[in-house]
Order: sequence, then C-alpha cells, then structure tokens
Amino acid sequence: MLTWNMLLNNYLDLLMGYASLVTYLFAVRNEHAVRRKLKYLPLILPGTVLVMAATVVYYFWFSLPGLYIVLSAANVIVCVRWAMRVWRLSFWQAVSSTCMAGILQVATVTFMRIFELLLPGVPENAAAVYGMYGIAVLCSAAGAFLLYKLRFGEAFLLLTEDEKGQVKTALILIALVVTMEVFFRLQRGILPQYQMAYFGLLIVLVALIVVFVISLARRFDAGRQLKIWQDVIARQRVYEQDLEEIRREVRSFRHDYKNLLAGLSEQANEGEMEGVRATLAELDAGFDRRLGEKITRSTQIGNLQILPVRSLLLGRIAAMREKGIACRFEALYPVESVSMDIWDYIRCLGVLLDNAAEAAVKTADPRVEIVLLAEEERLYLRVSNSWDEAADPARFFEEGFSTKGAGRGLGLSGYQRILTDYPNATASTEWGDGMFVQELTVSGGGKQR
Repeated sequence: MLTWNMLLNNYLDLLMGYASLVTYLFAVRNEHAVRRKLKYLPLILPGTVLVMAATVVYYFWFSLPGLYIVLSAANVIVCVRWAMRVWRLSFWQAVSSTCMAGILQVATVTFMRIFELLLPGVPENAAAVYGMYGIAVLCSAAGAFLLYKLRFGEAFLLLTEDEKGQVKTALILIALVVTMEVFFRLQRGILPQYQMAYFGLLIVLVALIVVFVISLARRFDAGRQLKIWQDVIARQRVYEQDLEEIRREVRSFRHDYKNLLAGLSEQANEGEMEGVRATLAELDAGFDRRLGEKITRSTQIGNLQILPVRSLLLGRIAAMREKGIACRFEALYPVESVSMDIWDYIRCLGVLLDNAAEAAVKTADPRVEIVLLAEEERLYLRVSNSWDEAADPARFFEEGFSTKGAGRGLGLSGYQRILTDYPNATASTEWGDGMFVQELTVSGGGKQR
C-alpha cells in the first residue's frame, strides 16, 4: 500500500535527481554566474510535482507497459523547459544540454549504486538513505567542478552554438542518453558477482562520451579557425588588389597632373587668375575623387592589425557595397588587441554588422558607419545604420525575433549571451532620427571565470 512516507521518500529521491541534473547543467552550459542563475530554481518545482503525480499513477498501474519511458521523457521535458527559460536557449540547444547533463547524471547514479554494493545495509536505514542523497549531490558538484576545470563546458558550447548542426547534435545526444538509460536498466539482469564490474564499465562509458565530445568540439573549432584564416588570406588579397589599384591610379593621375600644370602655366602667363583657380579646384576634386577616398580607406583598414577582424570588416564592407549600401569605416589609430577572446569578439562584430546591413538595405538611403577607436587598453566599437522607424527596436533582442523570417532571430540575443561572460565589456543601444546605433566598449580585463 502506498503511504505518505513512501511518497515523501520518492519525492526526495526525485528532487535529488533533479538537483544532480541541474548541477551538471551548470557545468555543461559553462555557467560562471551560478548564484545569479540559482534564483530560477523554484521554477522547476511545479514540473517535479507533475512528474511525481505521474509516478503515483505508475504505482497503481504498475503493469502499464512503457510508462518508465514516459516518466523519463517527462523529466527531460521539465529540464528542457527550465533550461530554455534560464539560459534563453533555443529548443534544440536546451535538448542537447539536458541530454548531456542526463548522461553525466547516470554516472553519478551508477557511482552511488557502487556505494550500495559496498554497504549493503544502506537501503534499510532511513538515515543512511538521506545521507546517500547528500553524497549524491556532493558527487555531482565534484563532477561538475572537474568538468569545469577540464573546460568541458567551453567545448560543449562550440557544438551547440553552431546553428547548422544544432539538430544533429541534439539527435546524437538523445541517442546517447537513451543508450545510457538502457544500459543502466539492464543491470537488473546482471548476476550480483558481476554488478560491480558492470557499474564500473558504465562509468568508463560516460568518461569516453565526455572525451568524445571534447575531441569533437576541438576538431570543429580547429576547422572553424582554419576556415576563418583561409578567409583572412582571401581578404588580404583583396586588400592588396586595392593597393595595386591605387598605384595604377597614381600613375594615371601623374600624367593628368603634368597636363594640368602645363595649362596652369599658360593661364598664369596670360593673367587668367579665375581660370587658374578653376583648374586648381578641378585638380583638388579629381584627387579626392580618384585617390583620396581609396588612400584614406586603405590607411584606415591598415590600422586594423588584428588580422581576423580586418578580414571580417573587408568582407562585410565589400558585401554592403554590392547591395548598394554606402559604408564608411573609420579607425584613426592602430588597433592591435582586444581584451576578450578574439573569436567571441569576431562573433559579436559579425552580428552587429550583419544586423546593420540587414536593416539599412530596407531604407530609402541605406548607409552604415563603422568606427573603431583604440585608447590605451580600451577598444570602442560603434556601428550605426539607417533605420526604418516602423520596426520596433525593443523586440530586436528577444530570442527568436527576426525580420528575416522564422527561426533566424538568434543574432542579437546570442550577442548578449556572449557578453555575459565578459564583465569588462559594456554594450549600449540607441535609436532615433532614422539611425540605429550599437556601441561596444571592451576595457582591460578578460573573461569571467
């Protein structure tokens, strides 16, 4: 017969399972501001009550086939919804994170089963059972700390933040967590003398999955960086072509300059001062038109001494001009470094440039202005664009919102998520008078640890 004491014990067991899973979620998501996220813990309680109610149903209809699978799926759904709320993740990102945390939780539960085998009297002692709950949570915290030191979360985020591979990653992790659950359930058919070895193999399997994820993420990151550096080389060639074009223009201008000087000499001899002034004005305008702008642009681009940033800007500026967007770039002083991970900075810069171009091209006078200003250990970035005031800028940062179509509104919200790891980075937004302005200032300091 089901008693209140049994219900309480089962609910405590369920809560300990969720506590272990949530602990691993923090490690998987590479969360630094743990205390700030802990305020969301009460949001998971209603889900645990619903799962407990399903457990009661399972008790009265024990013979109902497949109900264990339903209960496991319910636990996953509760955690997926919670992760989406806490970290503002997409559905597939939350599924991947929850499944990975579930795999790690299986290792903790397996470890506790080993304790039970070593201490066979524990299940009959209520005080010992509660002590085991506490040990389970401590083991989860120790495992999460170890993963943090191994930078597992950083590697895992590389896989889940690739929009093209999110669904594939989620499906692979779903298959892995189901496999781990099946192996764990199969221990009931293992002879007692072999259960210790069986549980040990399960822990080794989880460790191999962790190593596999880290290796896969590193390979993915290496491929991504190789692609970026290939793009750097390609953009450098474009830059060199611009310099060659300037050289050709200088040759042509030199020939025209001699002809203009001959005309000036003749006009001066005849006393035609108005004609001299007109010729000089034409000479000045011709220089600005043919060489001035190109030389200034090349000089400004040359001040960007961070090659990946220079490459990205060259590519985006070229793409904007192909779309008919007037683009002005300014970097008055050399930009040699930025106090954050360079690839995170490139992602932030890419998001701001892409959104600026997307918004500007829809206006009657499309234009984008980019300013990079380096001052001692501070790097200031300003991206402004013409803006159709019919759009609501307050919605631009909402997860999933996009003017480009369904499923493509991850840019600015993802940009904000990146900056949460950098207390030395300050972002601001303003709009009005037909301009939308994004500013990002990165001061001395680094990634929050």
